[in-house]
Order: sequence, then structure tokens, then C-alpha cells
Amino acid sequence: MNQTALDIIMITSVIIGCFLSISLVTSSFYKSRANNYLSLSLFLLATLTLLEWGDVNMTSLSIQILGNFRLDLLFAATLFTYFLVQINHGLLKESRYIWIYFPFIASLILEIPIYAFNLYNSILEFLAFLIRDFFSIGFNLYLILKSRKLIQNSTTISDDKKHWLLRLNLFIIYLIIIWILTRVEAYVFQSFHIIYVQWILMSLCLWWVLYHGIFRLQVIEQKEEIHNYLVSKKTNNLHPKKKIKTDTTSKIISQLYKLMEDHELYKNPFLSRLDLATKLGTSEGYLSQIINQEINKSVIQFVNEYRIEAAKNLLHNPIFNKYSVEAIGLESGFKSKSAFYNVFKNNIGMSPGAYRKLQKTS
Repeated sequence: MNQTALDIIMITSVIIGCFLSISLVTSSFYKSRANNYLSLSLFLLATLTLLEWGDVNMTSLSIQILGNFRLDLLFAATLFTYFLVQINHGLLKESRYIWIYFPFIASLILEIPIYAFNLYNSILEFLAFLIRDFFSIGFNLYLILKSRKLIQNSTTISDDKKHWLLRLNLFIIYLIIIWILTRVEAYVFQSFHIIYVQWILMSLCLWWVLYHGIFRLQVIEQKEEIHNYLVSKKTNNLHPKKKIKTDTTSKIISQLYKLMEDHELYKNPFLSRLDLATKLGTSEGYLSQIINQEINKSVIQFVNEYRIEAAKNLLHNPIFNKYSVEAIGLESGFKSKSAFYNVFKNNIGMSPGAYRKLQKTS
């Protein structure tokens, strides 16, 4: 890959990082306390990428000064805070929490005499840079590993959110490892080849956060809000009910209806025929046979009918207008956005979004 292509990747990444940062604090869809810290973290990551690129490609005192501010120390603190807010950790309420910002403040204070006495490019400035550089690597590594342990041990968040946070955390760990390798290469071999890998990885991180991470996590959080509201309000009227002909319905089918309506098994996106058969104390084959005979549907068609009715109730209710269609689909038991759209359109004849608009105008 030539230098021009790398420069384009780097500049694009910086623009994306700034765009993401602004979107997270200005868009009502994304705005939250946690995303405020994520916004600052992404802005700092984009700025650090730009400074690293400038340090390699340009000779500028201003870039040197900005580099000495050690924004990576602030990045570590803000990203750690983001993870704490997401898992609602008690450390946020403790007075010692504020000390994670002390290394960045100390770095700024250390820069004052260097700037005041114009010690740039001196041995003293170089030693100060080395101390801050090694400390920053250790500090970032400690906080990212600490946050990973806290996420893994958290019991206050859903598995979906935990999975997303751990993936973001792992991406940052990869960045720190590449960062360590760039320093080894620079200090030992006096070359800067690995830093290009770091730029590419930073770019991939920002693109991933943009196109998958942030939106996906927001949908998960909306799904949780919908679920918590339904639980807190005990809105039984929103749960789909079917009229059962007791005189012609077998015991197994009656129990199946009860499981669906009282225990809402259809909301489990990974619900299988085996799961249902096990709960009913029968075999998969017999369950499929009796559903087909008495209801004239397959097992998946039967389950999806409940999911569609649940989604229709939510889409029709103006209380849930602020939530995305995908979040409603997930809360109704569909595994993905595409599965929700396909099943809904095949059964209702229109997309969930069109159905919602139709309900608003009717």
C-alpha cells in the first residue's frame, strides 16, 4: 500500500471520528450520558491518529507540543468512564474515581516548564517524553484490562450489550498492542513501519463503531427500555392472546398456548422446536405433527404469529413511537432486523415501517 493511500485512509478516519463525535452529542437518537464519554473518546482517538500522522510526516513544533499533552492519558480515562456508565458500576459514585484523570492533568503540568523555558528537542524534554510515553502505555493497558474484567463480571446489563462492549474493548486492546509494537520498533530499530498498521487498525475501529457498533448498541438499549416498560406497567393488553376452542384442542396444544401467552416464550429469538417439545414433555416430531394437524401450521409459523402480533401492538401504540422499528422487532422475539422485516411483510403485506405510518394516519 503506497503512502498516498495510507494518507487518504488516515484523513478519512479523522473525519469519521469527528463526525461520530458530533453525532453522538447532537442526535436525539444517540444522546445519552454514556455516549457523551464515547464521543469524547472517539474525538481523542481521531486526534491522536492525526498527531501520529503529523509526527511522522511533518516537522512542526505545534504538533510536538500537542503530542506532549498526552491526550492518550485522557482517552484512557474517558473510555474507562464510558464502560463504567454502560454497566452502571458503583465506582462512579466513589471519590477515588476522579483520580483516573490525574495522570493527564499531571502531564499538562509537566509540560508547563518545558514550554516556559523552551526546552523542546533537549535531553530533558526527551526524558520527560519517554517517562510519559511508557507510563501512558501502562496506564491505558491497565484501564482497558480493568474495564474488561468489570464488563465480564457485570450482572446489570444484557448479554447483547455485554457482547458489544467486550468487542469494543478487544478492539482497543489490539490498538494498544500495536501501539506497544510501534514504540519497540521506534526505540530499538529506529524505523516506523508498524505505525502504518496502527493507522489502519484505528481506521477500522472507527468504521466499525460507525457502521455497526453505535447503532447496534442503541437498538439494544431501546429494546431493553421497551421490555422494562412493559414489565413495569404489566401491560397485559399488549400481549397477543388467541381464542382457544377447548372442545377440539388437545392437551398439548392448550399447554402450548399457555406457554406462549403466560410465559411469552416467543420472545426468545433462539427458541427451537426442541425447547418447546422439552417444556411440553413430548418429542419434536409429535409436536410438529399435532401443531400441523390442529392448527395447520408449522412450529415456526405458529411462533412467528405471536411475534408479529406483539410487534403490531407495539407499532400501533404511540408510547413506543420514539423507538426504532428494529428495537421493536427484537423485543417481539425476532433474531435480526432482516428476519423481522421478511416475516412481517410476508404475513401483513407491508413493512413494519409502513404499518407504523399507516397506524399513525388512521
